[in-house]
Amino acid sequence: MEACMVQGRPVPDALIGELPDSAALLDQPAALRQRLAADGFLYLKGVLDKALVAAARAEVFQRLVAVGEVLEPASEAIATGTSRRDALIEDRGMFWKSVSEGPMLRSLSHGPAMHRIMELVAGDLVQPQDYMFLRAGARGRATGLHFDYPFFTRAHDQVYTAWLPIGDAPVTDGPLVVVEGSHNFRDLIESMIGFDVALNKTRKATLDQDAATFAQQRGARLLTRNFEAGDVAIFGMYTLHGSLENHSPINRVRLSCDVRWQPLSLPLDTRYFGPDPGGTTGAGYGELVGAKPLTQEWHVR
Repeated sequence: MEACMVQGRPVPDALIGELPDSAALLDQPAALRQRLAADGFLYLKGVLDKALVAAARAEVFQRLVAVGEVLEPASEAIATGTSRRDALIEDRGMFWKSVSEGPMLRSLSHGPAMHRIMELVAGDLVQPQDYMFLRAGARGRATGLHFDYPFFTRAHDQVYTAWLPIGDAPVTDGPLVVVEGSHNFRDLIESMIGFDVALNKTRKATLDQDAATFAQQRGARLLTRNFEAGDVAIFGMYTLHGSLENHSPINRVRLSCDVRWQPLSLPLDTRYFGPDPGGTTGAGYGELVGAKPLTQEWHVR
């Protein structure tokens, strides 16, 4: 595996581990759920149609080509370092909503294959949130370590995050990283119960330490891998995760999305459902990092 970077520094090899593949357990749903409970996550290699992934990738990046942020050919995802987004569009949120609702992308993220996978994971009929977190990570960008609990458990905690790389996402491009064993970090989990980021605005959702420092202090590893088109990672609300820093040597943008799923029988957090969802804060798609031009500075959530 190539170098993994956090805050401009390589992560020591001893702190890095590779996510194990559980795709073979899709034919054994009970064992699949046991693996999720034991590890706090699932990594499923190559379970989605690569042609559909490629179509979704081209669809998204063509929109970024149109605003001057990505070079042709769109699917190569090479950032220009410039942007005409604000000059060409009136509303950042509406633009990112339209990108996030592209038909190829939604066929990938919300389609029959993902429904089947998530029903096996949940052991029940499921439904996805309509609101999607589409992430275009340019060089230098990363997401700090956090639990999903403070964002998505207002109605209940039986919510699953499905993370999809939309195209290959090697470690140089800043993909997902999971803290091994973090679903058992009772001190952090218990202190988080009742925390809602939209209601408790003085409290940060991300950890103060960077991922490498935190892992070293906890004697834990950061689990990641060179993701490929068709892969899926799944975890619940109590698994600590984030992303590595994108340090692509060719200035490639890492594209991924994460969608939350829940049992169909449970109540909905209406912020994330419907034709015009408000999102975590009520600002709609405008609250997402993706709504900002790829050239703009931002802070990890």
